[in-house]
Amino acid sequence: MTAESTESEESRASARSVMLQGLRVIWVAVRAEPGVFTGAVLASALYGAMTVASSWALGWATDHAVLPAFGGDGGDGGDGGGAATGALLLAALFIVGVAVFKAAGVMGRRILAGIMQYRMQARSRREVTRQYLRLPLSWHHRHPTGQLLSNANSDVEAAWGPLAPLPMAVGVIVMLVTAAVAIVLVDPVLALVGFLIFPAVALLNLVYQRRLSPLAMRAQQLRAEVSEVAHESFDGALVVKTLGREDAETTRFQARADELRDANIAVGRVRGLFDPLLEALPTLGVLAVLLVGAARLKAGSVATGDLVQVAYLFTLLAWPIRALGWVLAELPRSVVGWSRVREVLDATGSMTYGAAALDGDGPARVTAENVRYGYDPASPVLKGVSFRIEPGRTTAVVGQTGSGKSTLTQLLARLIDPDHGAMRIDGTDLREVARGGVSGAVALVPQQTFLFDDTVRGNITLGLDVPDEKIWAALRLAQAEGFVSALPSGLDTRVGERGATLSGGQRQRLALARALVREPRLLILDDATSSVDPQVEKRILHGLREESAESTVVVVAYRMATIALADEVAYLEHGTVADHGPHDELLARCEGYRALVTAYQREEAERSALDEAVAEAVDEAVDTDEEVVA
Repeated sequence: MTAESTESEESRASARSVMLQGLRVIWVAVRAEPGVFTGAVLASALYGAMTVASSWALGWATDHAVLPAFGGDGGDGGDGGGAATGALLLAALFIVGVAVFKAAGVMGRRILAGIMQYRMQARSRREVTRQYLRLPLSWHHRHPTGQLLSNANSDVEAAWGPLAPLPMAVGVIVMLVTAAVAIVLVDPVLALVGFLIFPAVALLNLVYQRRLSPLAMRAQQLRAEVSEVAHESFDGALVVKTLGREDAETTRFQARADELRDANIAVGRVRGLFDPLLEALPTLGVLAVLLVGAARLKAGSVATGDLVQVAYLFTLLAWPIRALGWVLAELPRSVVGWSRVREVLDATGSMTYGAAALDGDGPARVTAENVRYGYDPASPVLKGVSFRIEPGRTTAVVGQTGSGKSTLTQLLARLIDPDHGAMRIDGTDLREVARGGVSGAVALVPQQTFLFDDTVRGNITLGLDVPDEKIWAALRLAQAEGFVSALPSGLDTRVGERGATLSGGQRQRLALARALVREPRLLILDDATSSVDPQVEKRILHGLREESAESTVVVVAYRMATIALADEVAYLEHGTVADHGPHDELLARCEGYRALVTAYQREEAERSALDEAVAEAVDEAVDTDEEVVA
């Protein structure tokens, strides 16, 4: 077998595969919306039947009303005129009745087809969004946000694109079959000549699928890449503007947009060639029928009326063939879109759930047993971490940058699972807890605070039914009561996208209040007060010690004031807990901890000394000015 024949066979197999996959996608929609689909097909079938019936209505009117009138059978009165008037009235009723049923078929087909398409799009978007929320954080780390947006938007639209013309294509098969039977009954030879258009349509579709499928796949991928670049540019607007990278970002986006433009043009070029050919085939069939029919008419094998009827019926075949072509034209893009959506829906991540609950009262007991985790299995971040935190204790997690502190907090909140070992609350492995059980008992306030474009109340409750008294109590504990009270509408003030109208410290305090209002059994603060003034941070931590008796607190700490308020310290070094105990004891016995903490202490002392020097210089300058004025 030659290379050319092998390639041709592979292309045909690929086209058949696209066709089969496209039919499977359509079957998914039919099973999901059987009633709506059936109604749309019946309405389309009614339209198809009435289209054929219109030819019968015109023929009947011609024979029983038009021709007798031209022959003078009606006259100026008497019986002939009455008969002609009655025939005209009956013909008009026949034509109008067919038109009314035809219009009803069009309305029903379009309305129900739209309902089916938009329902499937809404269903898929809900399924994709629910899957995004179910999948673990580790899965999201591997998939760009722009791609996820494309999966939920353009891929869903592409997947269900064929549903708009589908009921019409299926319903007008009635028209196709009815017209084909009528043609065969009139003259089988002319029918055989005209039916040659069907293998021609099949061959054209085979070539079309082979050419369009890779182009459609590339265009869908580029839509995701364009969305990804745009999302990064918008999300990093502050960095782009402060570093003057507007032109660079514009160029980066333009490059992807130009590629998408070229890919869409390539798709449009193929479709632009396919659609006219599909339109031309029925016309070519009519011409072939007329050529052969003229010869048969000359030979006396067919009557003039039969030839005209067959030619007219073949013009009716153009519409169902065109409708089928619209569905075939959408199949490659539908297959690509659905495959990208299925990649999301079939993703499992690494999260499994059991049936256990964390319903105990009071603060939680936290245990880490030989926990190992790595974003890259070859270089783990945490290596055999083990510790125990008794209920109600406040533990500071201290370590150098990159020692695994934030990773540890994500494991405690079960945003990720350890590669080895176990994280336990009250002796229960978090992997054995039912879905939603960990988030009901544990609250994490991360380093990077996220606020929704909602009110202060909405950002704190996030849909929970919480009385305002409880919200104000959480704000008071988070040292946010003062600035929230000063906002124009208090709790009902909108904070803007990502809390744009608030400072970094205010956003962090609202995030802390969001966690506190849930009264968690385990509260985790991952450097959650880094943007807060040290004096405010001190008041927050003092309040947590005094008023959060129902919570065990784990805080990632850098400042000495924060560390000193903790009951005990877990010191991380090179991915392991190098020491664990009270702050004073670790200072005395752990050289690495002492060097790290005293470095923070020296930095704070130097900053304080600098602040004092600046204050003294300002005072001296003021005194000098006063002396000069005097």
